[in-house]
Amino acid sequence: MEFQNEIGLIQRKMAASVAGSSRRLEILNVLDIQSGQQVLDIGCGGGHLLEELAKAVGPKGKAIGLDTSEDQLKQAKERCALYDNAFTLLGFANKINLESNSCDAVASVQTFEYIEDVDESIEEVTRILKPSSIFVNISILWDYYKFYGADDNLNNLIQDTFKAHCFHQMLPTTLSGRLKKFGFKQLKHKPLPMFITKTDDNSPAKYAAEVMAQFALQQGVSKDKVNEWQNQLKLAEDTGHFAYTNLPILTYGYLS
Repeated sequence: MEFQNEIGLIQRKMAASVAGSSRRLEILNVLDIQSGQQVLDIGCGGGHLLEELAKAVGPKGKAIGLDTSEDQLKQAKERCALYDNAFTLLGFANKINLESNSCDAVASVQTFEYIEDVDESIEEVTRILKPSSIFVNISILWDYYKFYGADDNLNNLIQDTFKAHCFHQMLPTTLSGRLKKFGFKQLKHKPLPMFITKTDDNSPAKYAAEVMAQFALQQGVSKDKVNEWQNQLKLAEDTGHFAYTNLPILTYGYLS
C-alpha cells in the first residue's frame, strides 16, 4: 500500500492523533538522543517524528527523514521548514544514501512490515549505524488490528481484504531473530496497546477505518458494502457497541 494522495493525508492525520503523539514519546524516551547526533527516521511520512528528532539533536546535529513518497517528503519538508538541521531523502530502506557508520540512531514507525525483504533493509541499517548505536522500530501485530460493532460477515470481508496491504502481518514475532542475525544485542520489546471506543478527530480509530475503507475500494470491494460497513460502525458507536483494538510493538536493540 502506498501512502500518498488521500491515503497519505489520512496517514498524516493518524500521526497527528493521540496515538501518533504517544508513539513518538515512547520512541524519544528509548532513543535518549544527545545534542549533535545524527539520527535517521526510516519511513518518515509527513515528518511528525522528524520534527521531534530535529529538536532533540539541536542545531549541531542532523535529523534525516527517508521515504519512498515524494508527496510525503514534501509534507515533511513543510513541517520541518523552521529547522535547518532537518533533511529528507527519497529512497528505499535497502539502499540508503548515507555513509557507513554515520548515524547515532535509526528509528522507524510502521515501515518495515511493508518491506518485502526485511533482512536486506536491516543489513543496510547496520551499515549506516555506528557501533553500539540503537535501532528502534514500531510494527503492528496486525492480527489484533480489529473493529467491533459491524455485522460479522461484512466486518470480516473488510478486515480480511485489508490483510493484503502489507507483506508481514506479524513482524514483531520474528524481528528479534532477524536483528540478532545482524549483530544487535540487548533486544527489548514494549507493547503499546490501544482500545478505542470513539471516532472523534483525535481518535486513531477514525483514521484507521478511513484507511481500511479506501484500501477495500482499491481491492474491488463494492462501494455499497464499504459504505454499509462504515454506517454500521457509526451506529455501533452511537449505541455503545463499538470498539477498535490495535497492538503495536516497540522493539529496540544496540548494534554490537
